This record gives sequence, structure tokens and C-alpha cells, in this order.
Amino acid sequence: MAAKPRIAVLGGGFAGLESAFSLRHKLREKADITLISDSGYFLFKPNTIYIPFGDDPEKYKVYLDAPTRKKEIDLIQGRAEQIDPDRHTVKLRDFEVAFDYLIVASGAALCPQEIMGLEKHALMLWTPEDMLRLRQAYRKMLEKARAGDRQKLLFLVPPFNTCSSPLYEIALMTDTWLRNQGVRGMIEITWTTFEESFLHAFGPRLGLVIAAEFEDRAIAGYKEFAASAVEPGTVIYQNGETRQFDLLVSFPPYMGANRFPSLPLDARGFIRVERNSRRVQGRDRIFAAGDAADFPLKQAYLALLQAGAAADHIAAEIENRKPEVLFEPLTMCLMEEFDKATFAQVPLRYTGDPKKPVTVDLEDSEHYKIGVSPLWRAGKKALGLYLPWRFASGEPFHTGFARDVMDAGLKTMARVMTH
Repeated sequence: MAAKPRIAVLGGGFAGLESAFSLRHKLREKADITLISDSGYFLFKPNTIYIPFGDDPEKYKVYLDAPTRKKEIDLIQGRAEQIDPDRHTVKLRDFEVAFDYLIVASGAALCPQEIMGLEKHALMLWTPEDMLRLRQAYRKMLEKARAGDRQKLLFLVPPFNTCSSPLYEIALMTDTWLRNQGVRGMIEITWTTFEESFLHAFGPRLGLVIAAEFEDRAIAGYKEFAASAVEPGTVIYQNGETRQFDLLVSFPPYMGANRFPSLPLDARGFIRVERNSRRVQGRDRIFAAGDAADFPLKQAYLALLQAGAAADHIAAEIENRKPEVLFEPLTMCLMEEFDKATFAQVPLRYTGDPKKPVTVDLEDSEHYKIGVSPLWRAGKKALGLYLPWRFASGEPFHTGFARDVMDAGLKTMARVMTH
């Protein structure tokens, strides 16, 4: 190890920035930290759901130059191509970066080709550019509706996608938006998902809330509809059913963004890690956090928790102390609907079943909270301001007085407005 430990972090998303800023917060000047990101900015992806309805994508970007410079973190904009665990190097296109510790937080990538015709016939949502395309599609749909042309809008969650909550949000927001535009009666909205219940990763209680929302909003919802192919104007499902559309909106299947063959990977290209520490299996000084790791549910809040655990385990080794932070799977989301919002805090537990490794801990009533209220929209807005502000300041999400105040506010709201 170098005189001052060298820590490299791959990825400029939730897990990458939380890792880098947590390490600097914990270690101060005790380590050299390098952040390698293929983008020059962090995107607050949860709030890109507002782009189709008029928001400017730029408001959700945090450029990385200033916060990394402020925290004396070396920023390299580039894509990691290889990891050599034995030589402790990360290879980029033209040079290598040496490390003593490494956190891989390179995220997930789309693989729409797994469903024939999906890429050609669906509007797939992943980037701000995709959201802008949906905005244009909605404008055309609105024009046709006002001209008296009835249309079919179909939302699709295909297999191998377990981060579908933003698509649920967009569907509910779309209903409210169309009602405000006075054309909801001209648009038939249908929802199909491969899941056994709506948003099944968050448990049965949230599924019942969504089912009630669909019923109230006249959204036809179908579960256990796994898409097998998409043809012009038609989705074909494995159960033999078909559904027609004029506009098809989908989150595609996904896999690990960077397949590093030198690390242990599962069938989808996600890095196998130890549960509590997020240490890569068989690699003492390499960790993986967020969507790049093998935790089956991909979600921003979980990515932050994983990053915090990985950073603390590295800091503990450097400071010769016991780790203080373990990854305990608890997910939290705030789902926008425009007229109200839904809050969900859901404890998870490991099952030991490789086919369904994680499930909701239904017995943990202390942490299992669901609530629906217009007031939760304020919570979502506050979170959307707080986290980008923390990252823009070079600070991690899970530290500081402001975090304590916001956490106390959310807990108070959860006690009063959930069940």
C-alpha cells in the first residue's frame, strides 16, 4: 500500500458520489481519493419524471468539477474498461489508475434487445433525452385528443426490470395531467407488468395502494403479463394475450453497465458481494455498491445505503477500527402523482432462495410504512432539493445537521400520515 492509501471510485451516480464524499468526510486527509466517471455531472434521476411535463433537464444536473475540487478528490472523466485485481489497477482507454482500495459503482445499462421489437416500437425511458422524447410524444397525443382522435396509451414493465417505480409515477402523473388538460376521456391508459403484484418489490401493501389508484383513475392494470415481443401497435405476452397501443412507454430490461470479467458476476453482469460490507466476494480491497452490485432491487435510496457501508468498511481498515455501518436493506420512495404523492418505507430481508433472494419483511411493523397524501408532495420536493445540494457541496447524503432535520421531518410525517 502507498504511504497514503489510494482509493478509486468508479461511477458518478448515487452510489459513486456517496462513496467518494463519505470517504472524504470520514478520512479527511488520510487518503487520496479519485473519482472516475464517464459523465461530467451527476443526474438526480428520480426527478427526471417531471421533464415530460415541462421541466428543464438542466435543473437536475450537478456538475462534478466544483465539489470534487473543493474536497480535493481527483476527478477523471472517462470509462473504466478493465479492472486488474492483482495489480490493483483500473484501465481506461489511454492510461491506468492505481488503487489500494476500489469501489465499483458503475451502475446498470439497458438491454431492450432481450424483447424482440421493444427498441423499435417503444419509447423507452432512461435518460433526460428519453424524457424529452416523451414530452414530444405527449404533445402530439394531446393535439390528436383535442382533434377528437381517441388513442391507446400503454405502459409496459418487462421482465428483468425491478426499478420500475418511476414508470408507475409517470403513469399516475399522466392521468392527472390529462385530466387537467381536459382530454382524459379521449385517452385509454393500460398498464401491463410481468410482476405478480404492482410494484411487487415494495410489498403487498403498496401494491394494494397502486391497484386502488388505478381503479380510481380508470387505468386498466394487468399483472403477470410478461412481454415476449412487440410488433407495430401490439405487445405480445407470454400468456398468449395481446394489447394494442398508439403509444408504448416502457422501462426496458437491464444488466450491469460494465462487465468486468476479473470480478465475480451473476448471470446479469452484476458484481457478487458480501451482504453487510458490500465487499466483492474473494477480493479484500474491492467493493461494489448501487446498481452495479448484485442486490436485486435497484433503487437510489438502497444505493446510498450500500455506498455508506462500503465507505465505512474501507475507512475502518485504514483507521484500524471496527466498521460502524452495515448494509441493512431498507428502501424508501416517494411517488409523485401531481394531485398527491405516495410514501413507502419498506424493510427487506434475505430469503436464502436464489430465485427470489430478497423479500419484504412483513413482520417489521416499526419500519414498514405506507401513506398517501397531497402533503407527501412537499416531502418529495424537499428531498429533491436536499440531496443535489449535498452533492453540490461535496458532502454525503447521510451526514450533517441538515440531514438530521430532514430525517426528523420525514419521521414525523411518517408517524402522522402512514399506516
